[in-house]
Amino acid sequence: MKVIRLPLADIKRPERNVRIHTEKQLREFSRSITMFGQIRPIVIDEYNTIMAGVGCYETLLKLGRTEGDFYKIEGLSENQKKKLMIADNKIFGLGIEDLDTFNTFLDELQQDLDIPGYDEEILRSMVAAADDLSDTIREYGNLDAEDLAGIASGREKKESMMETAQTSTLKSESPATPQVGENTEVQKSIICPGCGETIWL
Repeated sequence: MKVIRLPLADIKRPERNVRIHTEKQLREFSRSITMFGQIRPIVIDEYNTIMAGVGCYETLLKLGRTEGDFYKIEGLSENQKKKLMIADNKIFGLGIEDLDTFNTFLDELQQDLDIPGYDEEILRSMVAAADDLSDTIREYGNLDAEDLAGIASGREKKESMMETAQTSTLKSESPATPQVGENTEVQKSIICPGCGETIWL
């Protein structure tokens, strides 16, 4: 894939776009580009019309940039261009987060939780909830009914905060709508700090 550098003034917005970009999403886009730079090229056709990456384009303009990285695809029919736009927006939403890895990354980041796309205070609350669970799990095997009830309560609190974080940050990205009969449950776990064993909650 050959990425080319082009002036933003030479680029055309599509007449219609499958994705609606909210102000919140564009703010997070801005945080990301400021922090990491433009990490993905904007996809354009032979007429320099955007087929994928309108949000990135709008953000670059808001940041006062004059150039951006682009990937040009030529020779597509109008139907193929429409299908590309639909597929690009849909496929992104089909993935799910690996919560084990997500939680591990949060632990490893410690206090550095300024992450584009997420509310820092919610992430800090999630880490605190995980720490509370870890303290109790250290005594795993010697728990009475009250301790088990506390773990369940802490688990529910953490799950609720995770759902809040995902809803508030990913809602604007239009994640895939589950189909009837589709199993969307993700089993959650923590790592026992004493033995390193995965404990399914």
